[in-house]
Amino acid sequence: MLTLRQSPFDLFERLEQQLQTAERVPAAEVRETESGFEISLELPGVAKESIDVKATDRSLVISAERKSNAAADRPGPLLSEFRYGTWSRSFRFPSGIDREGLSAHYRDGLLTVTAPKAQTMTTVAVQVEG
Repeated sequence: MLTLRQSPFDLFERLEQQLQTAERVPAAEVRETESGFEISLELPGVAKESIDVKATDRSLVISAERKSNAAADRPGPLLSEFRYGTWSRSFRFPSGIDREGLSAHYRDGLLTVTAPKAQTMTTVAVQVEG
């Protein structure tokens, strides 16, 4: 019977390859205030036009695309650690959010989305029968 053995170095090489090809999502920070939630994402090199923010009753989905600025007449880089392509990130909140009151600001590579809490406090009167 033939068994294949791998050295520990082979395993490290495979791990490095997987890390290099893994999708990288931007770092995020979520804060809760009395009136809502504030989500900040680091998006260096992303054009404002490529950012898309969508919301449901209790979640927020932010997606964007980072495009390569490589020109066809220039040779490719010798080394590039930049990540290009599309990504999407979702956030779920413990309480509902007001989708109509969402606001998003993008400046200096930092996207800040403010999501106010939903004010859906309704009172229901129940008649007691007896």
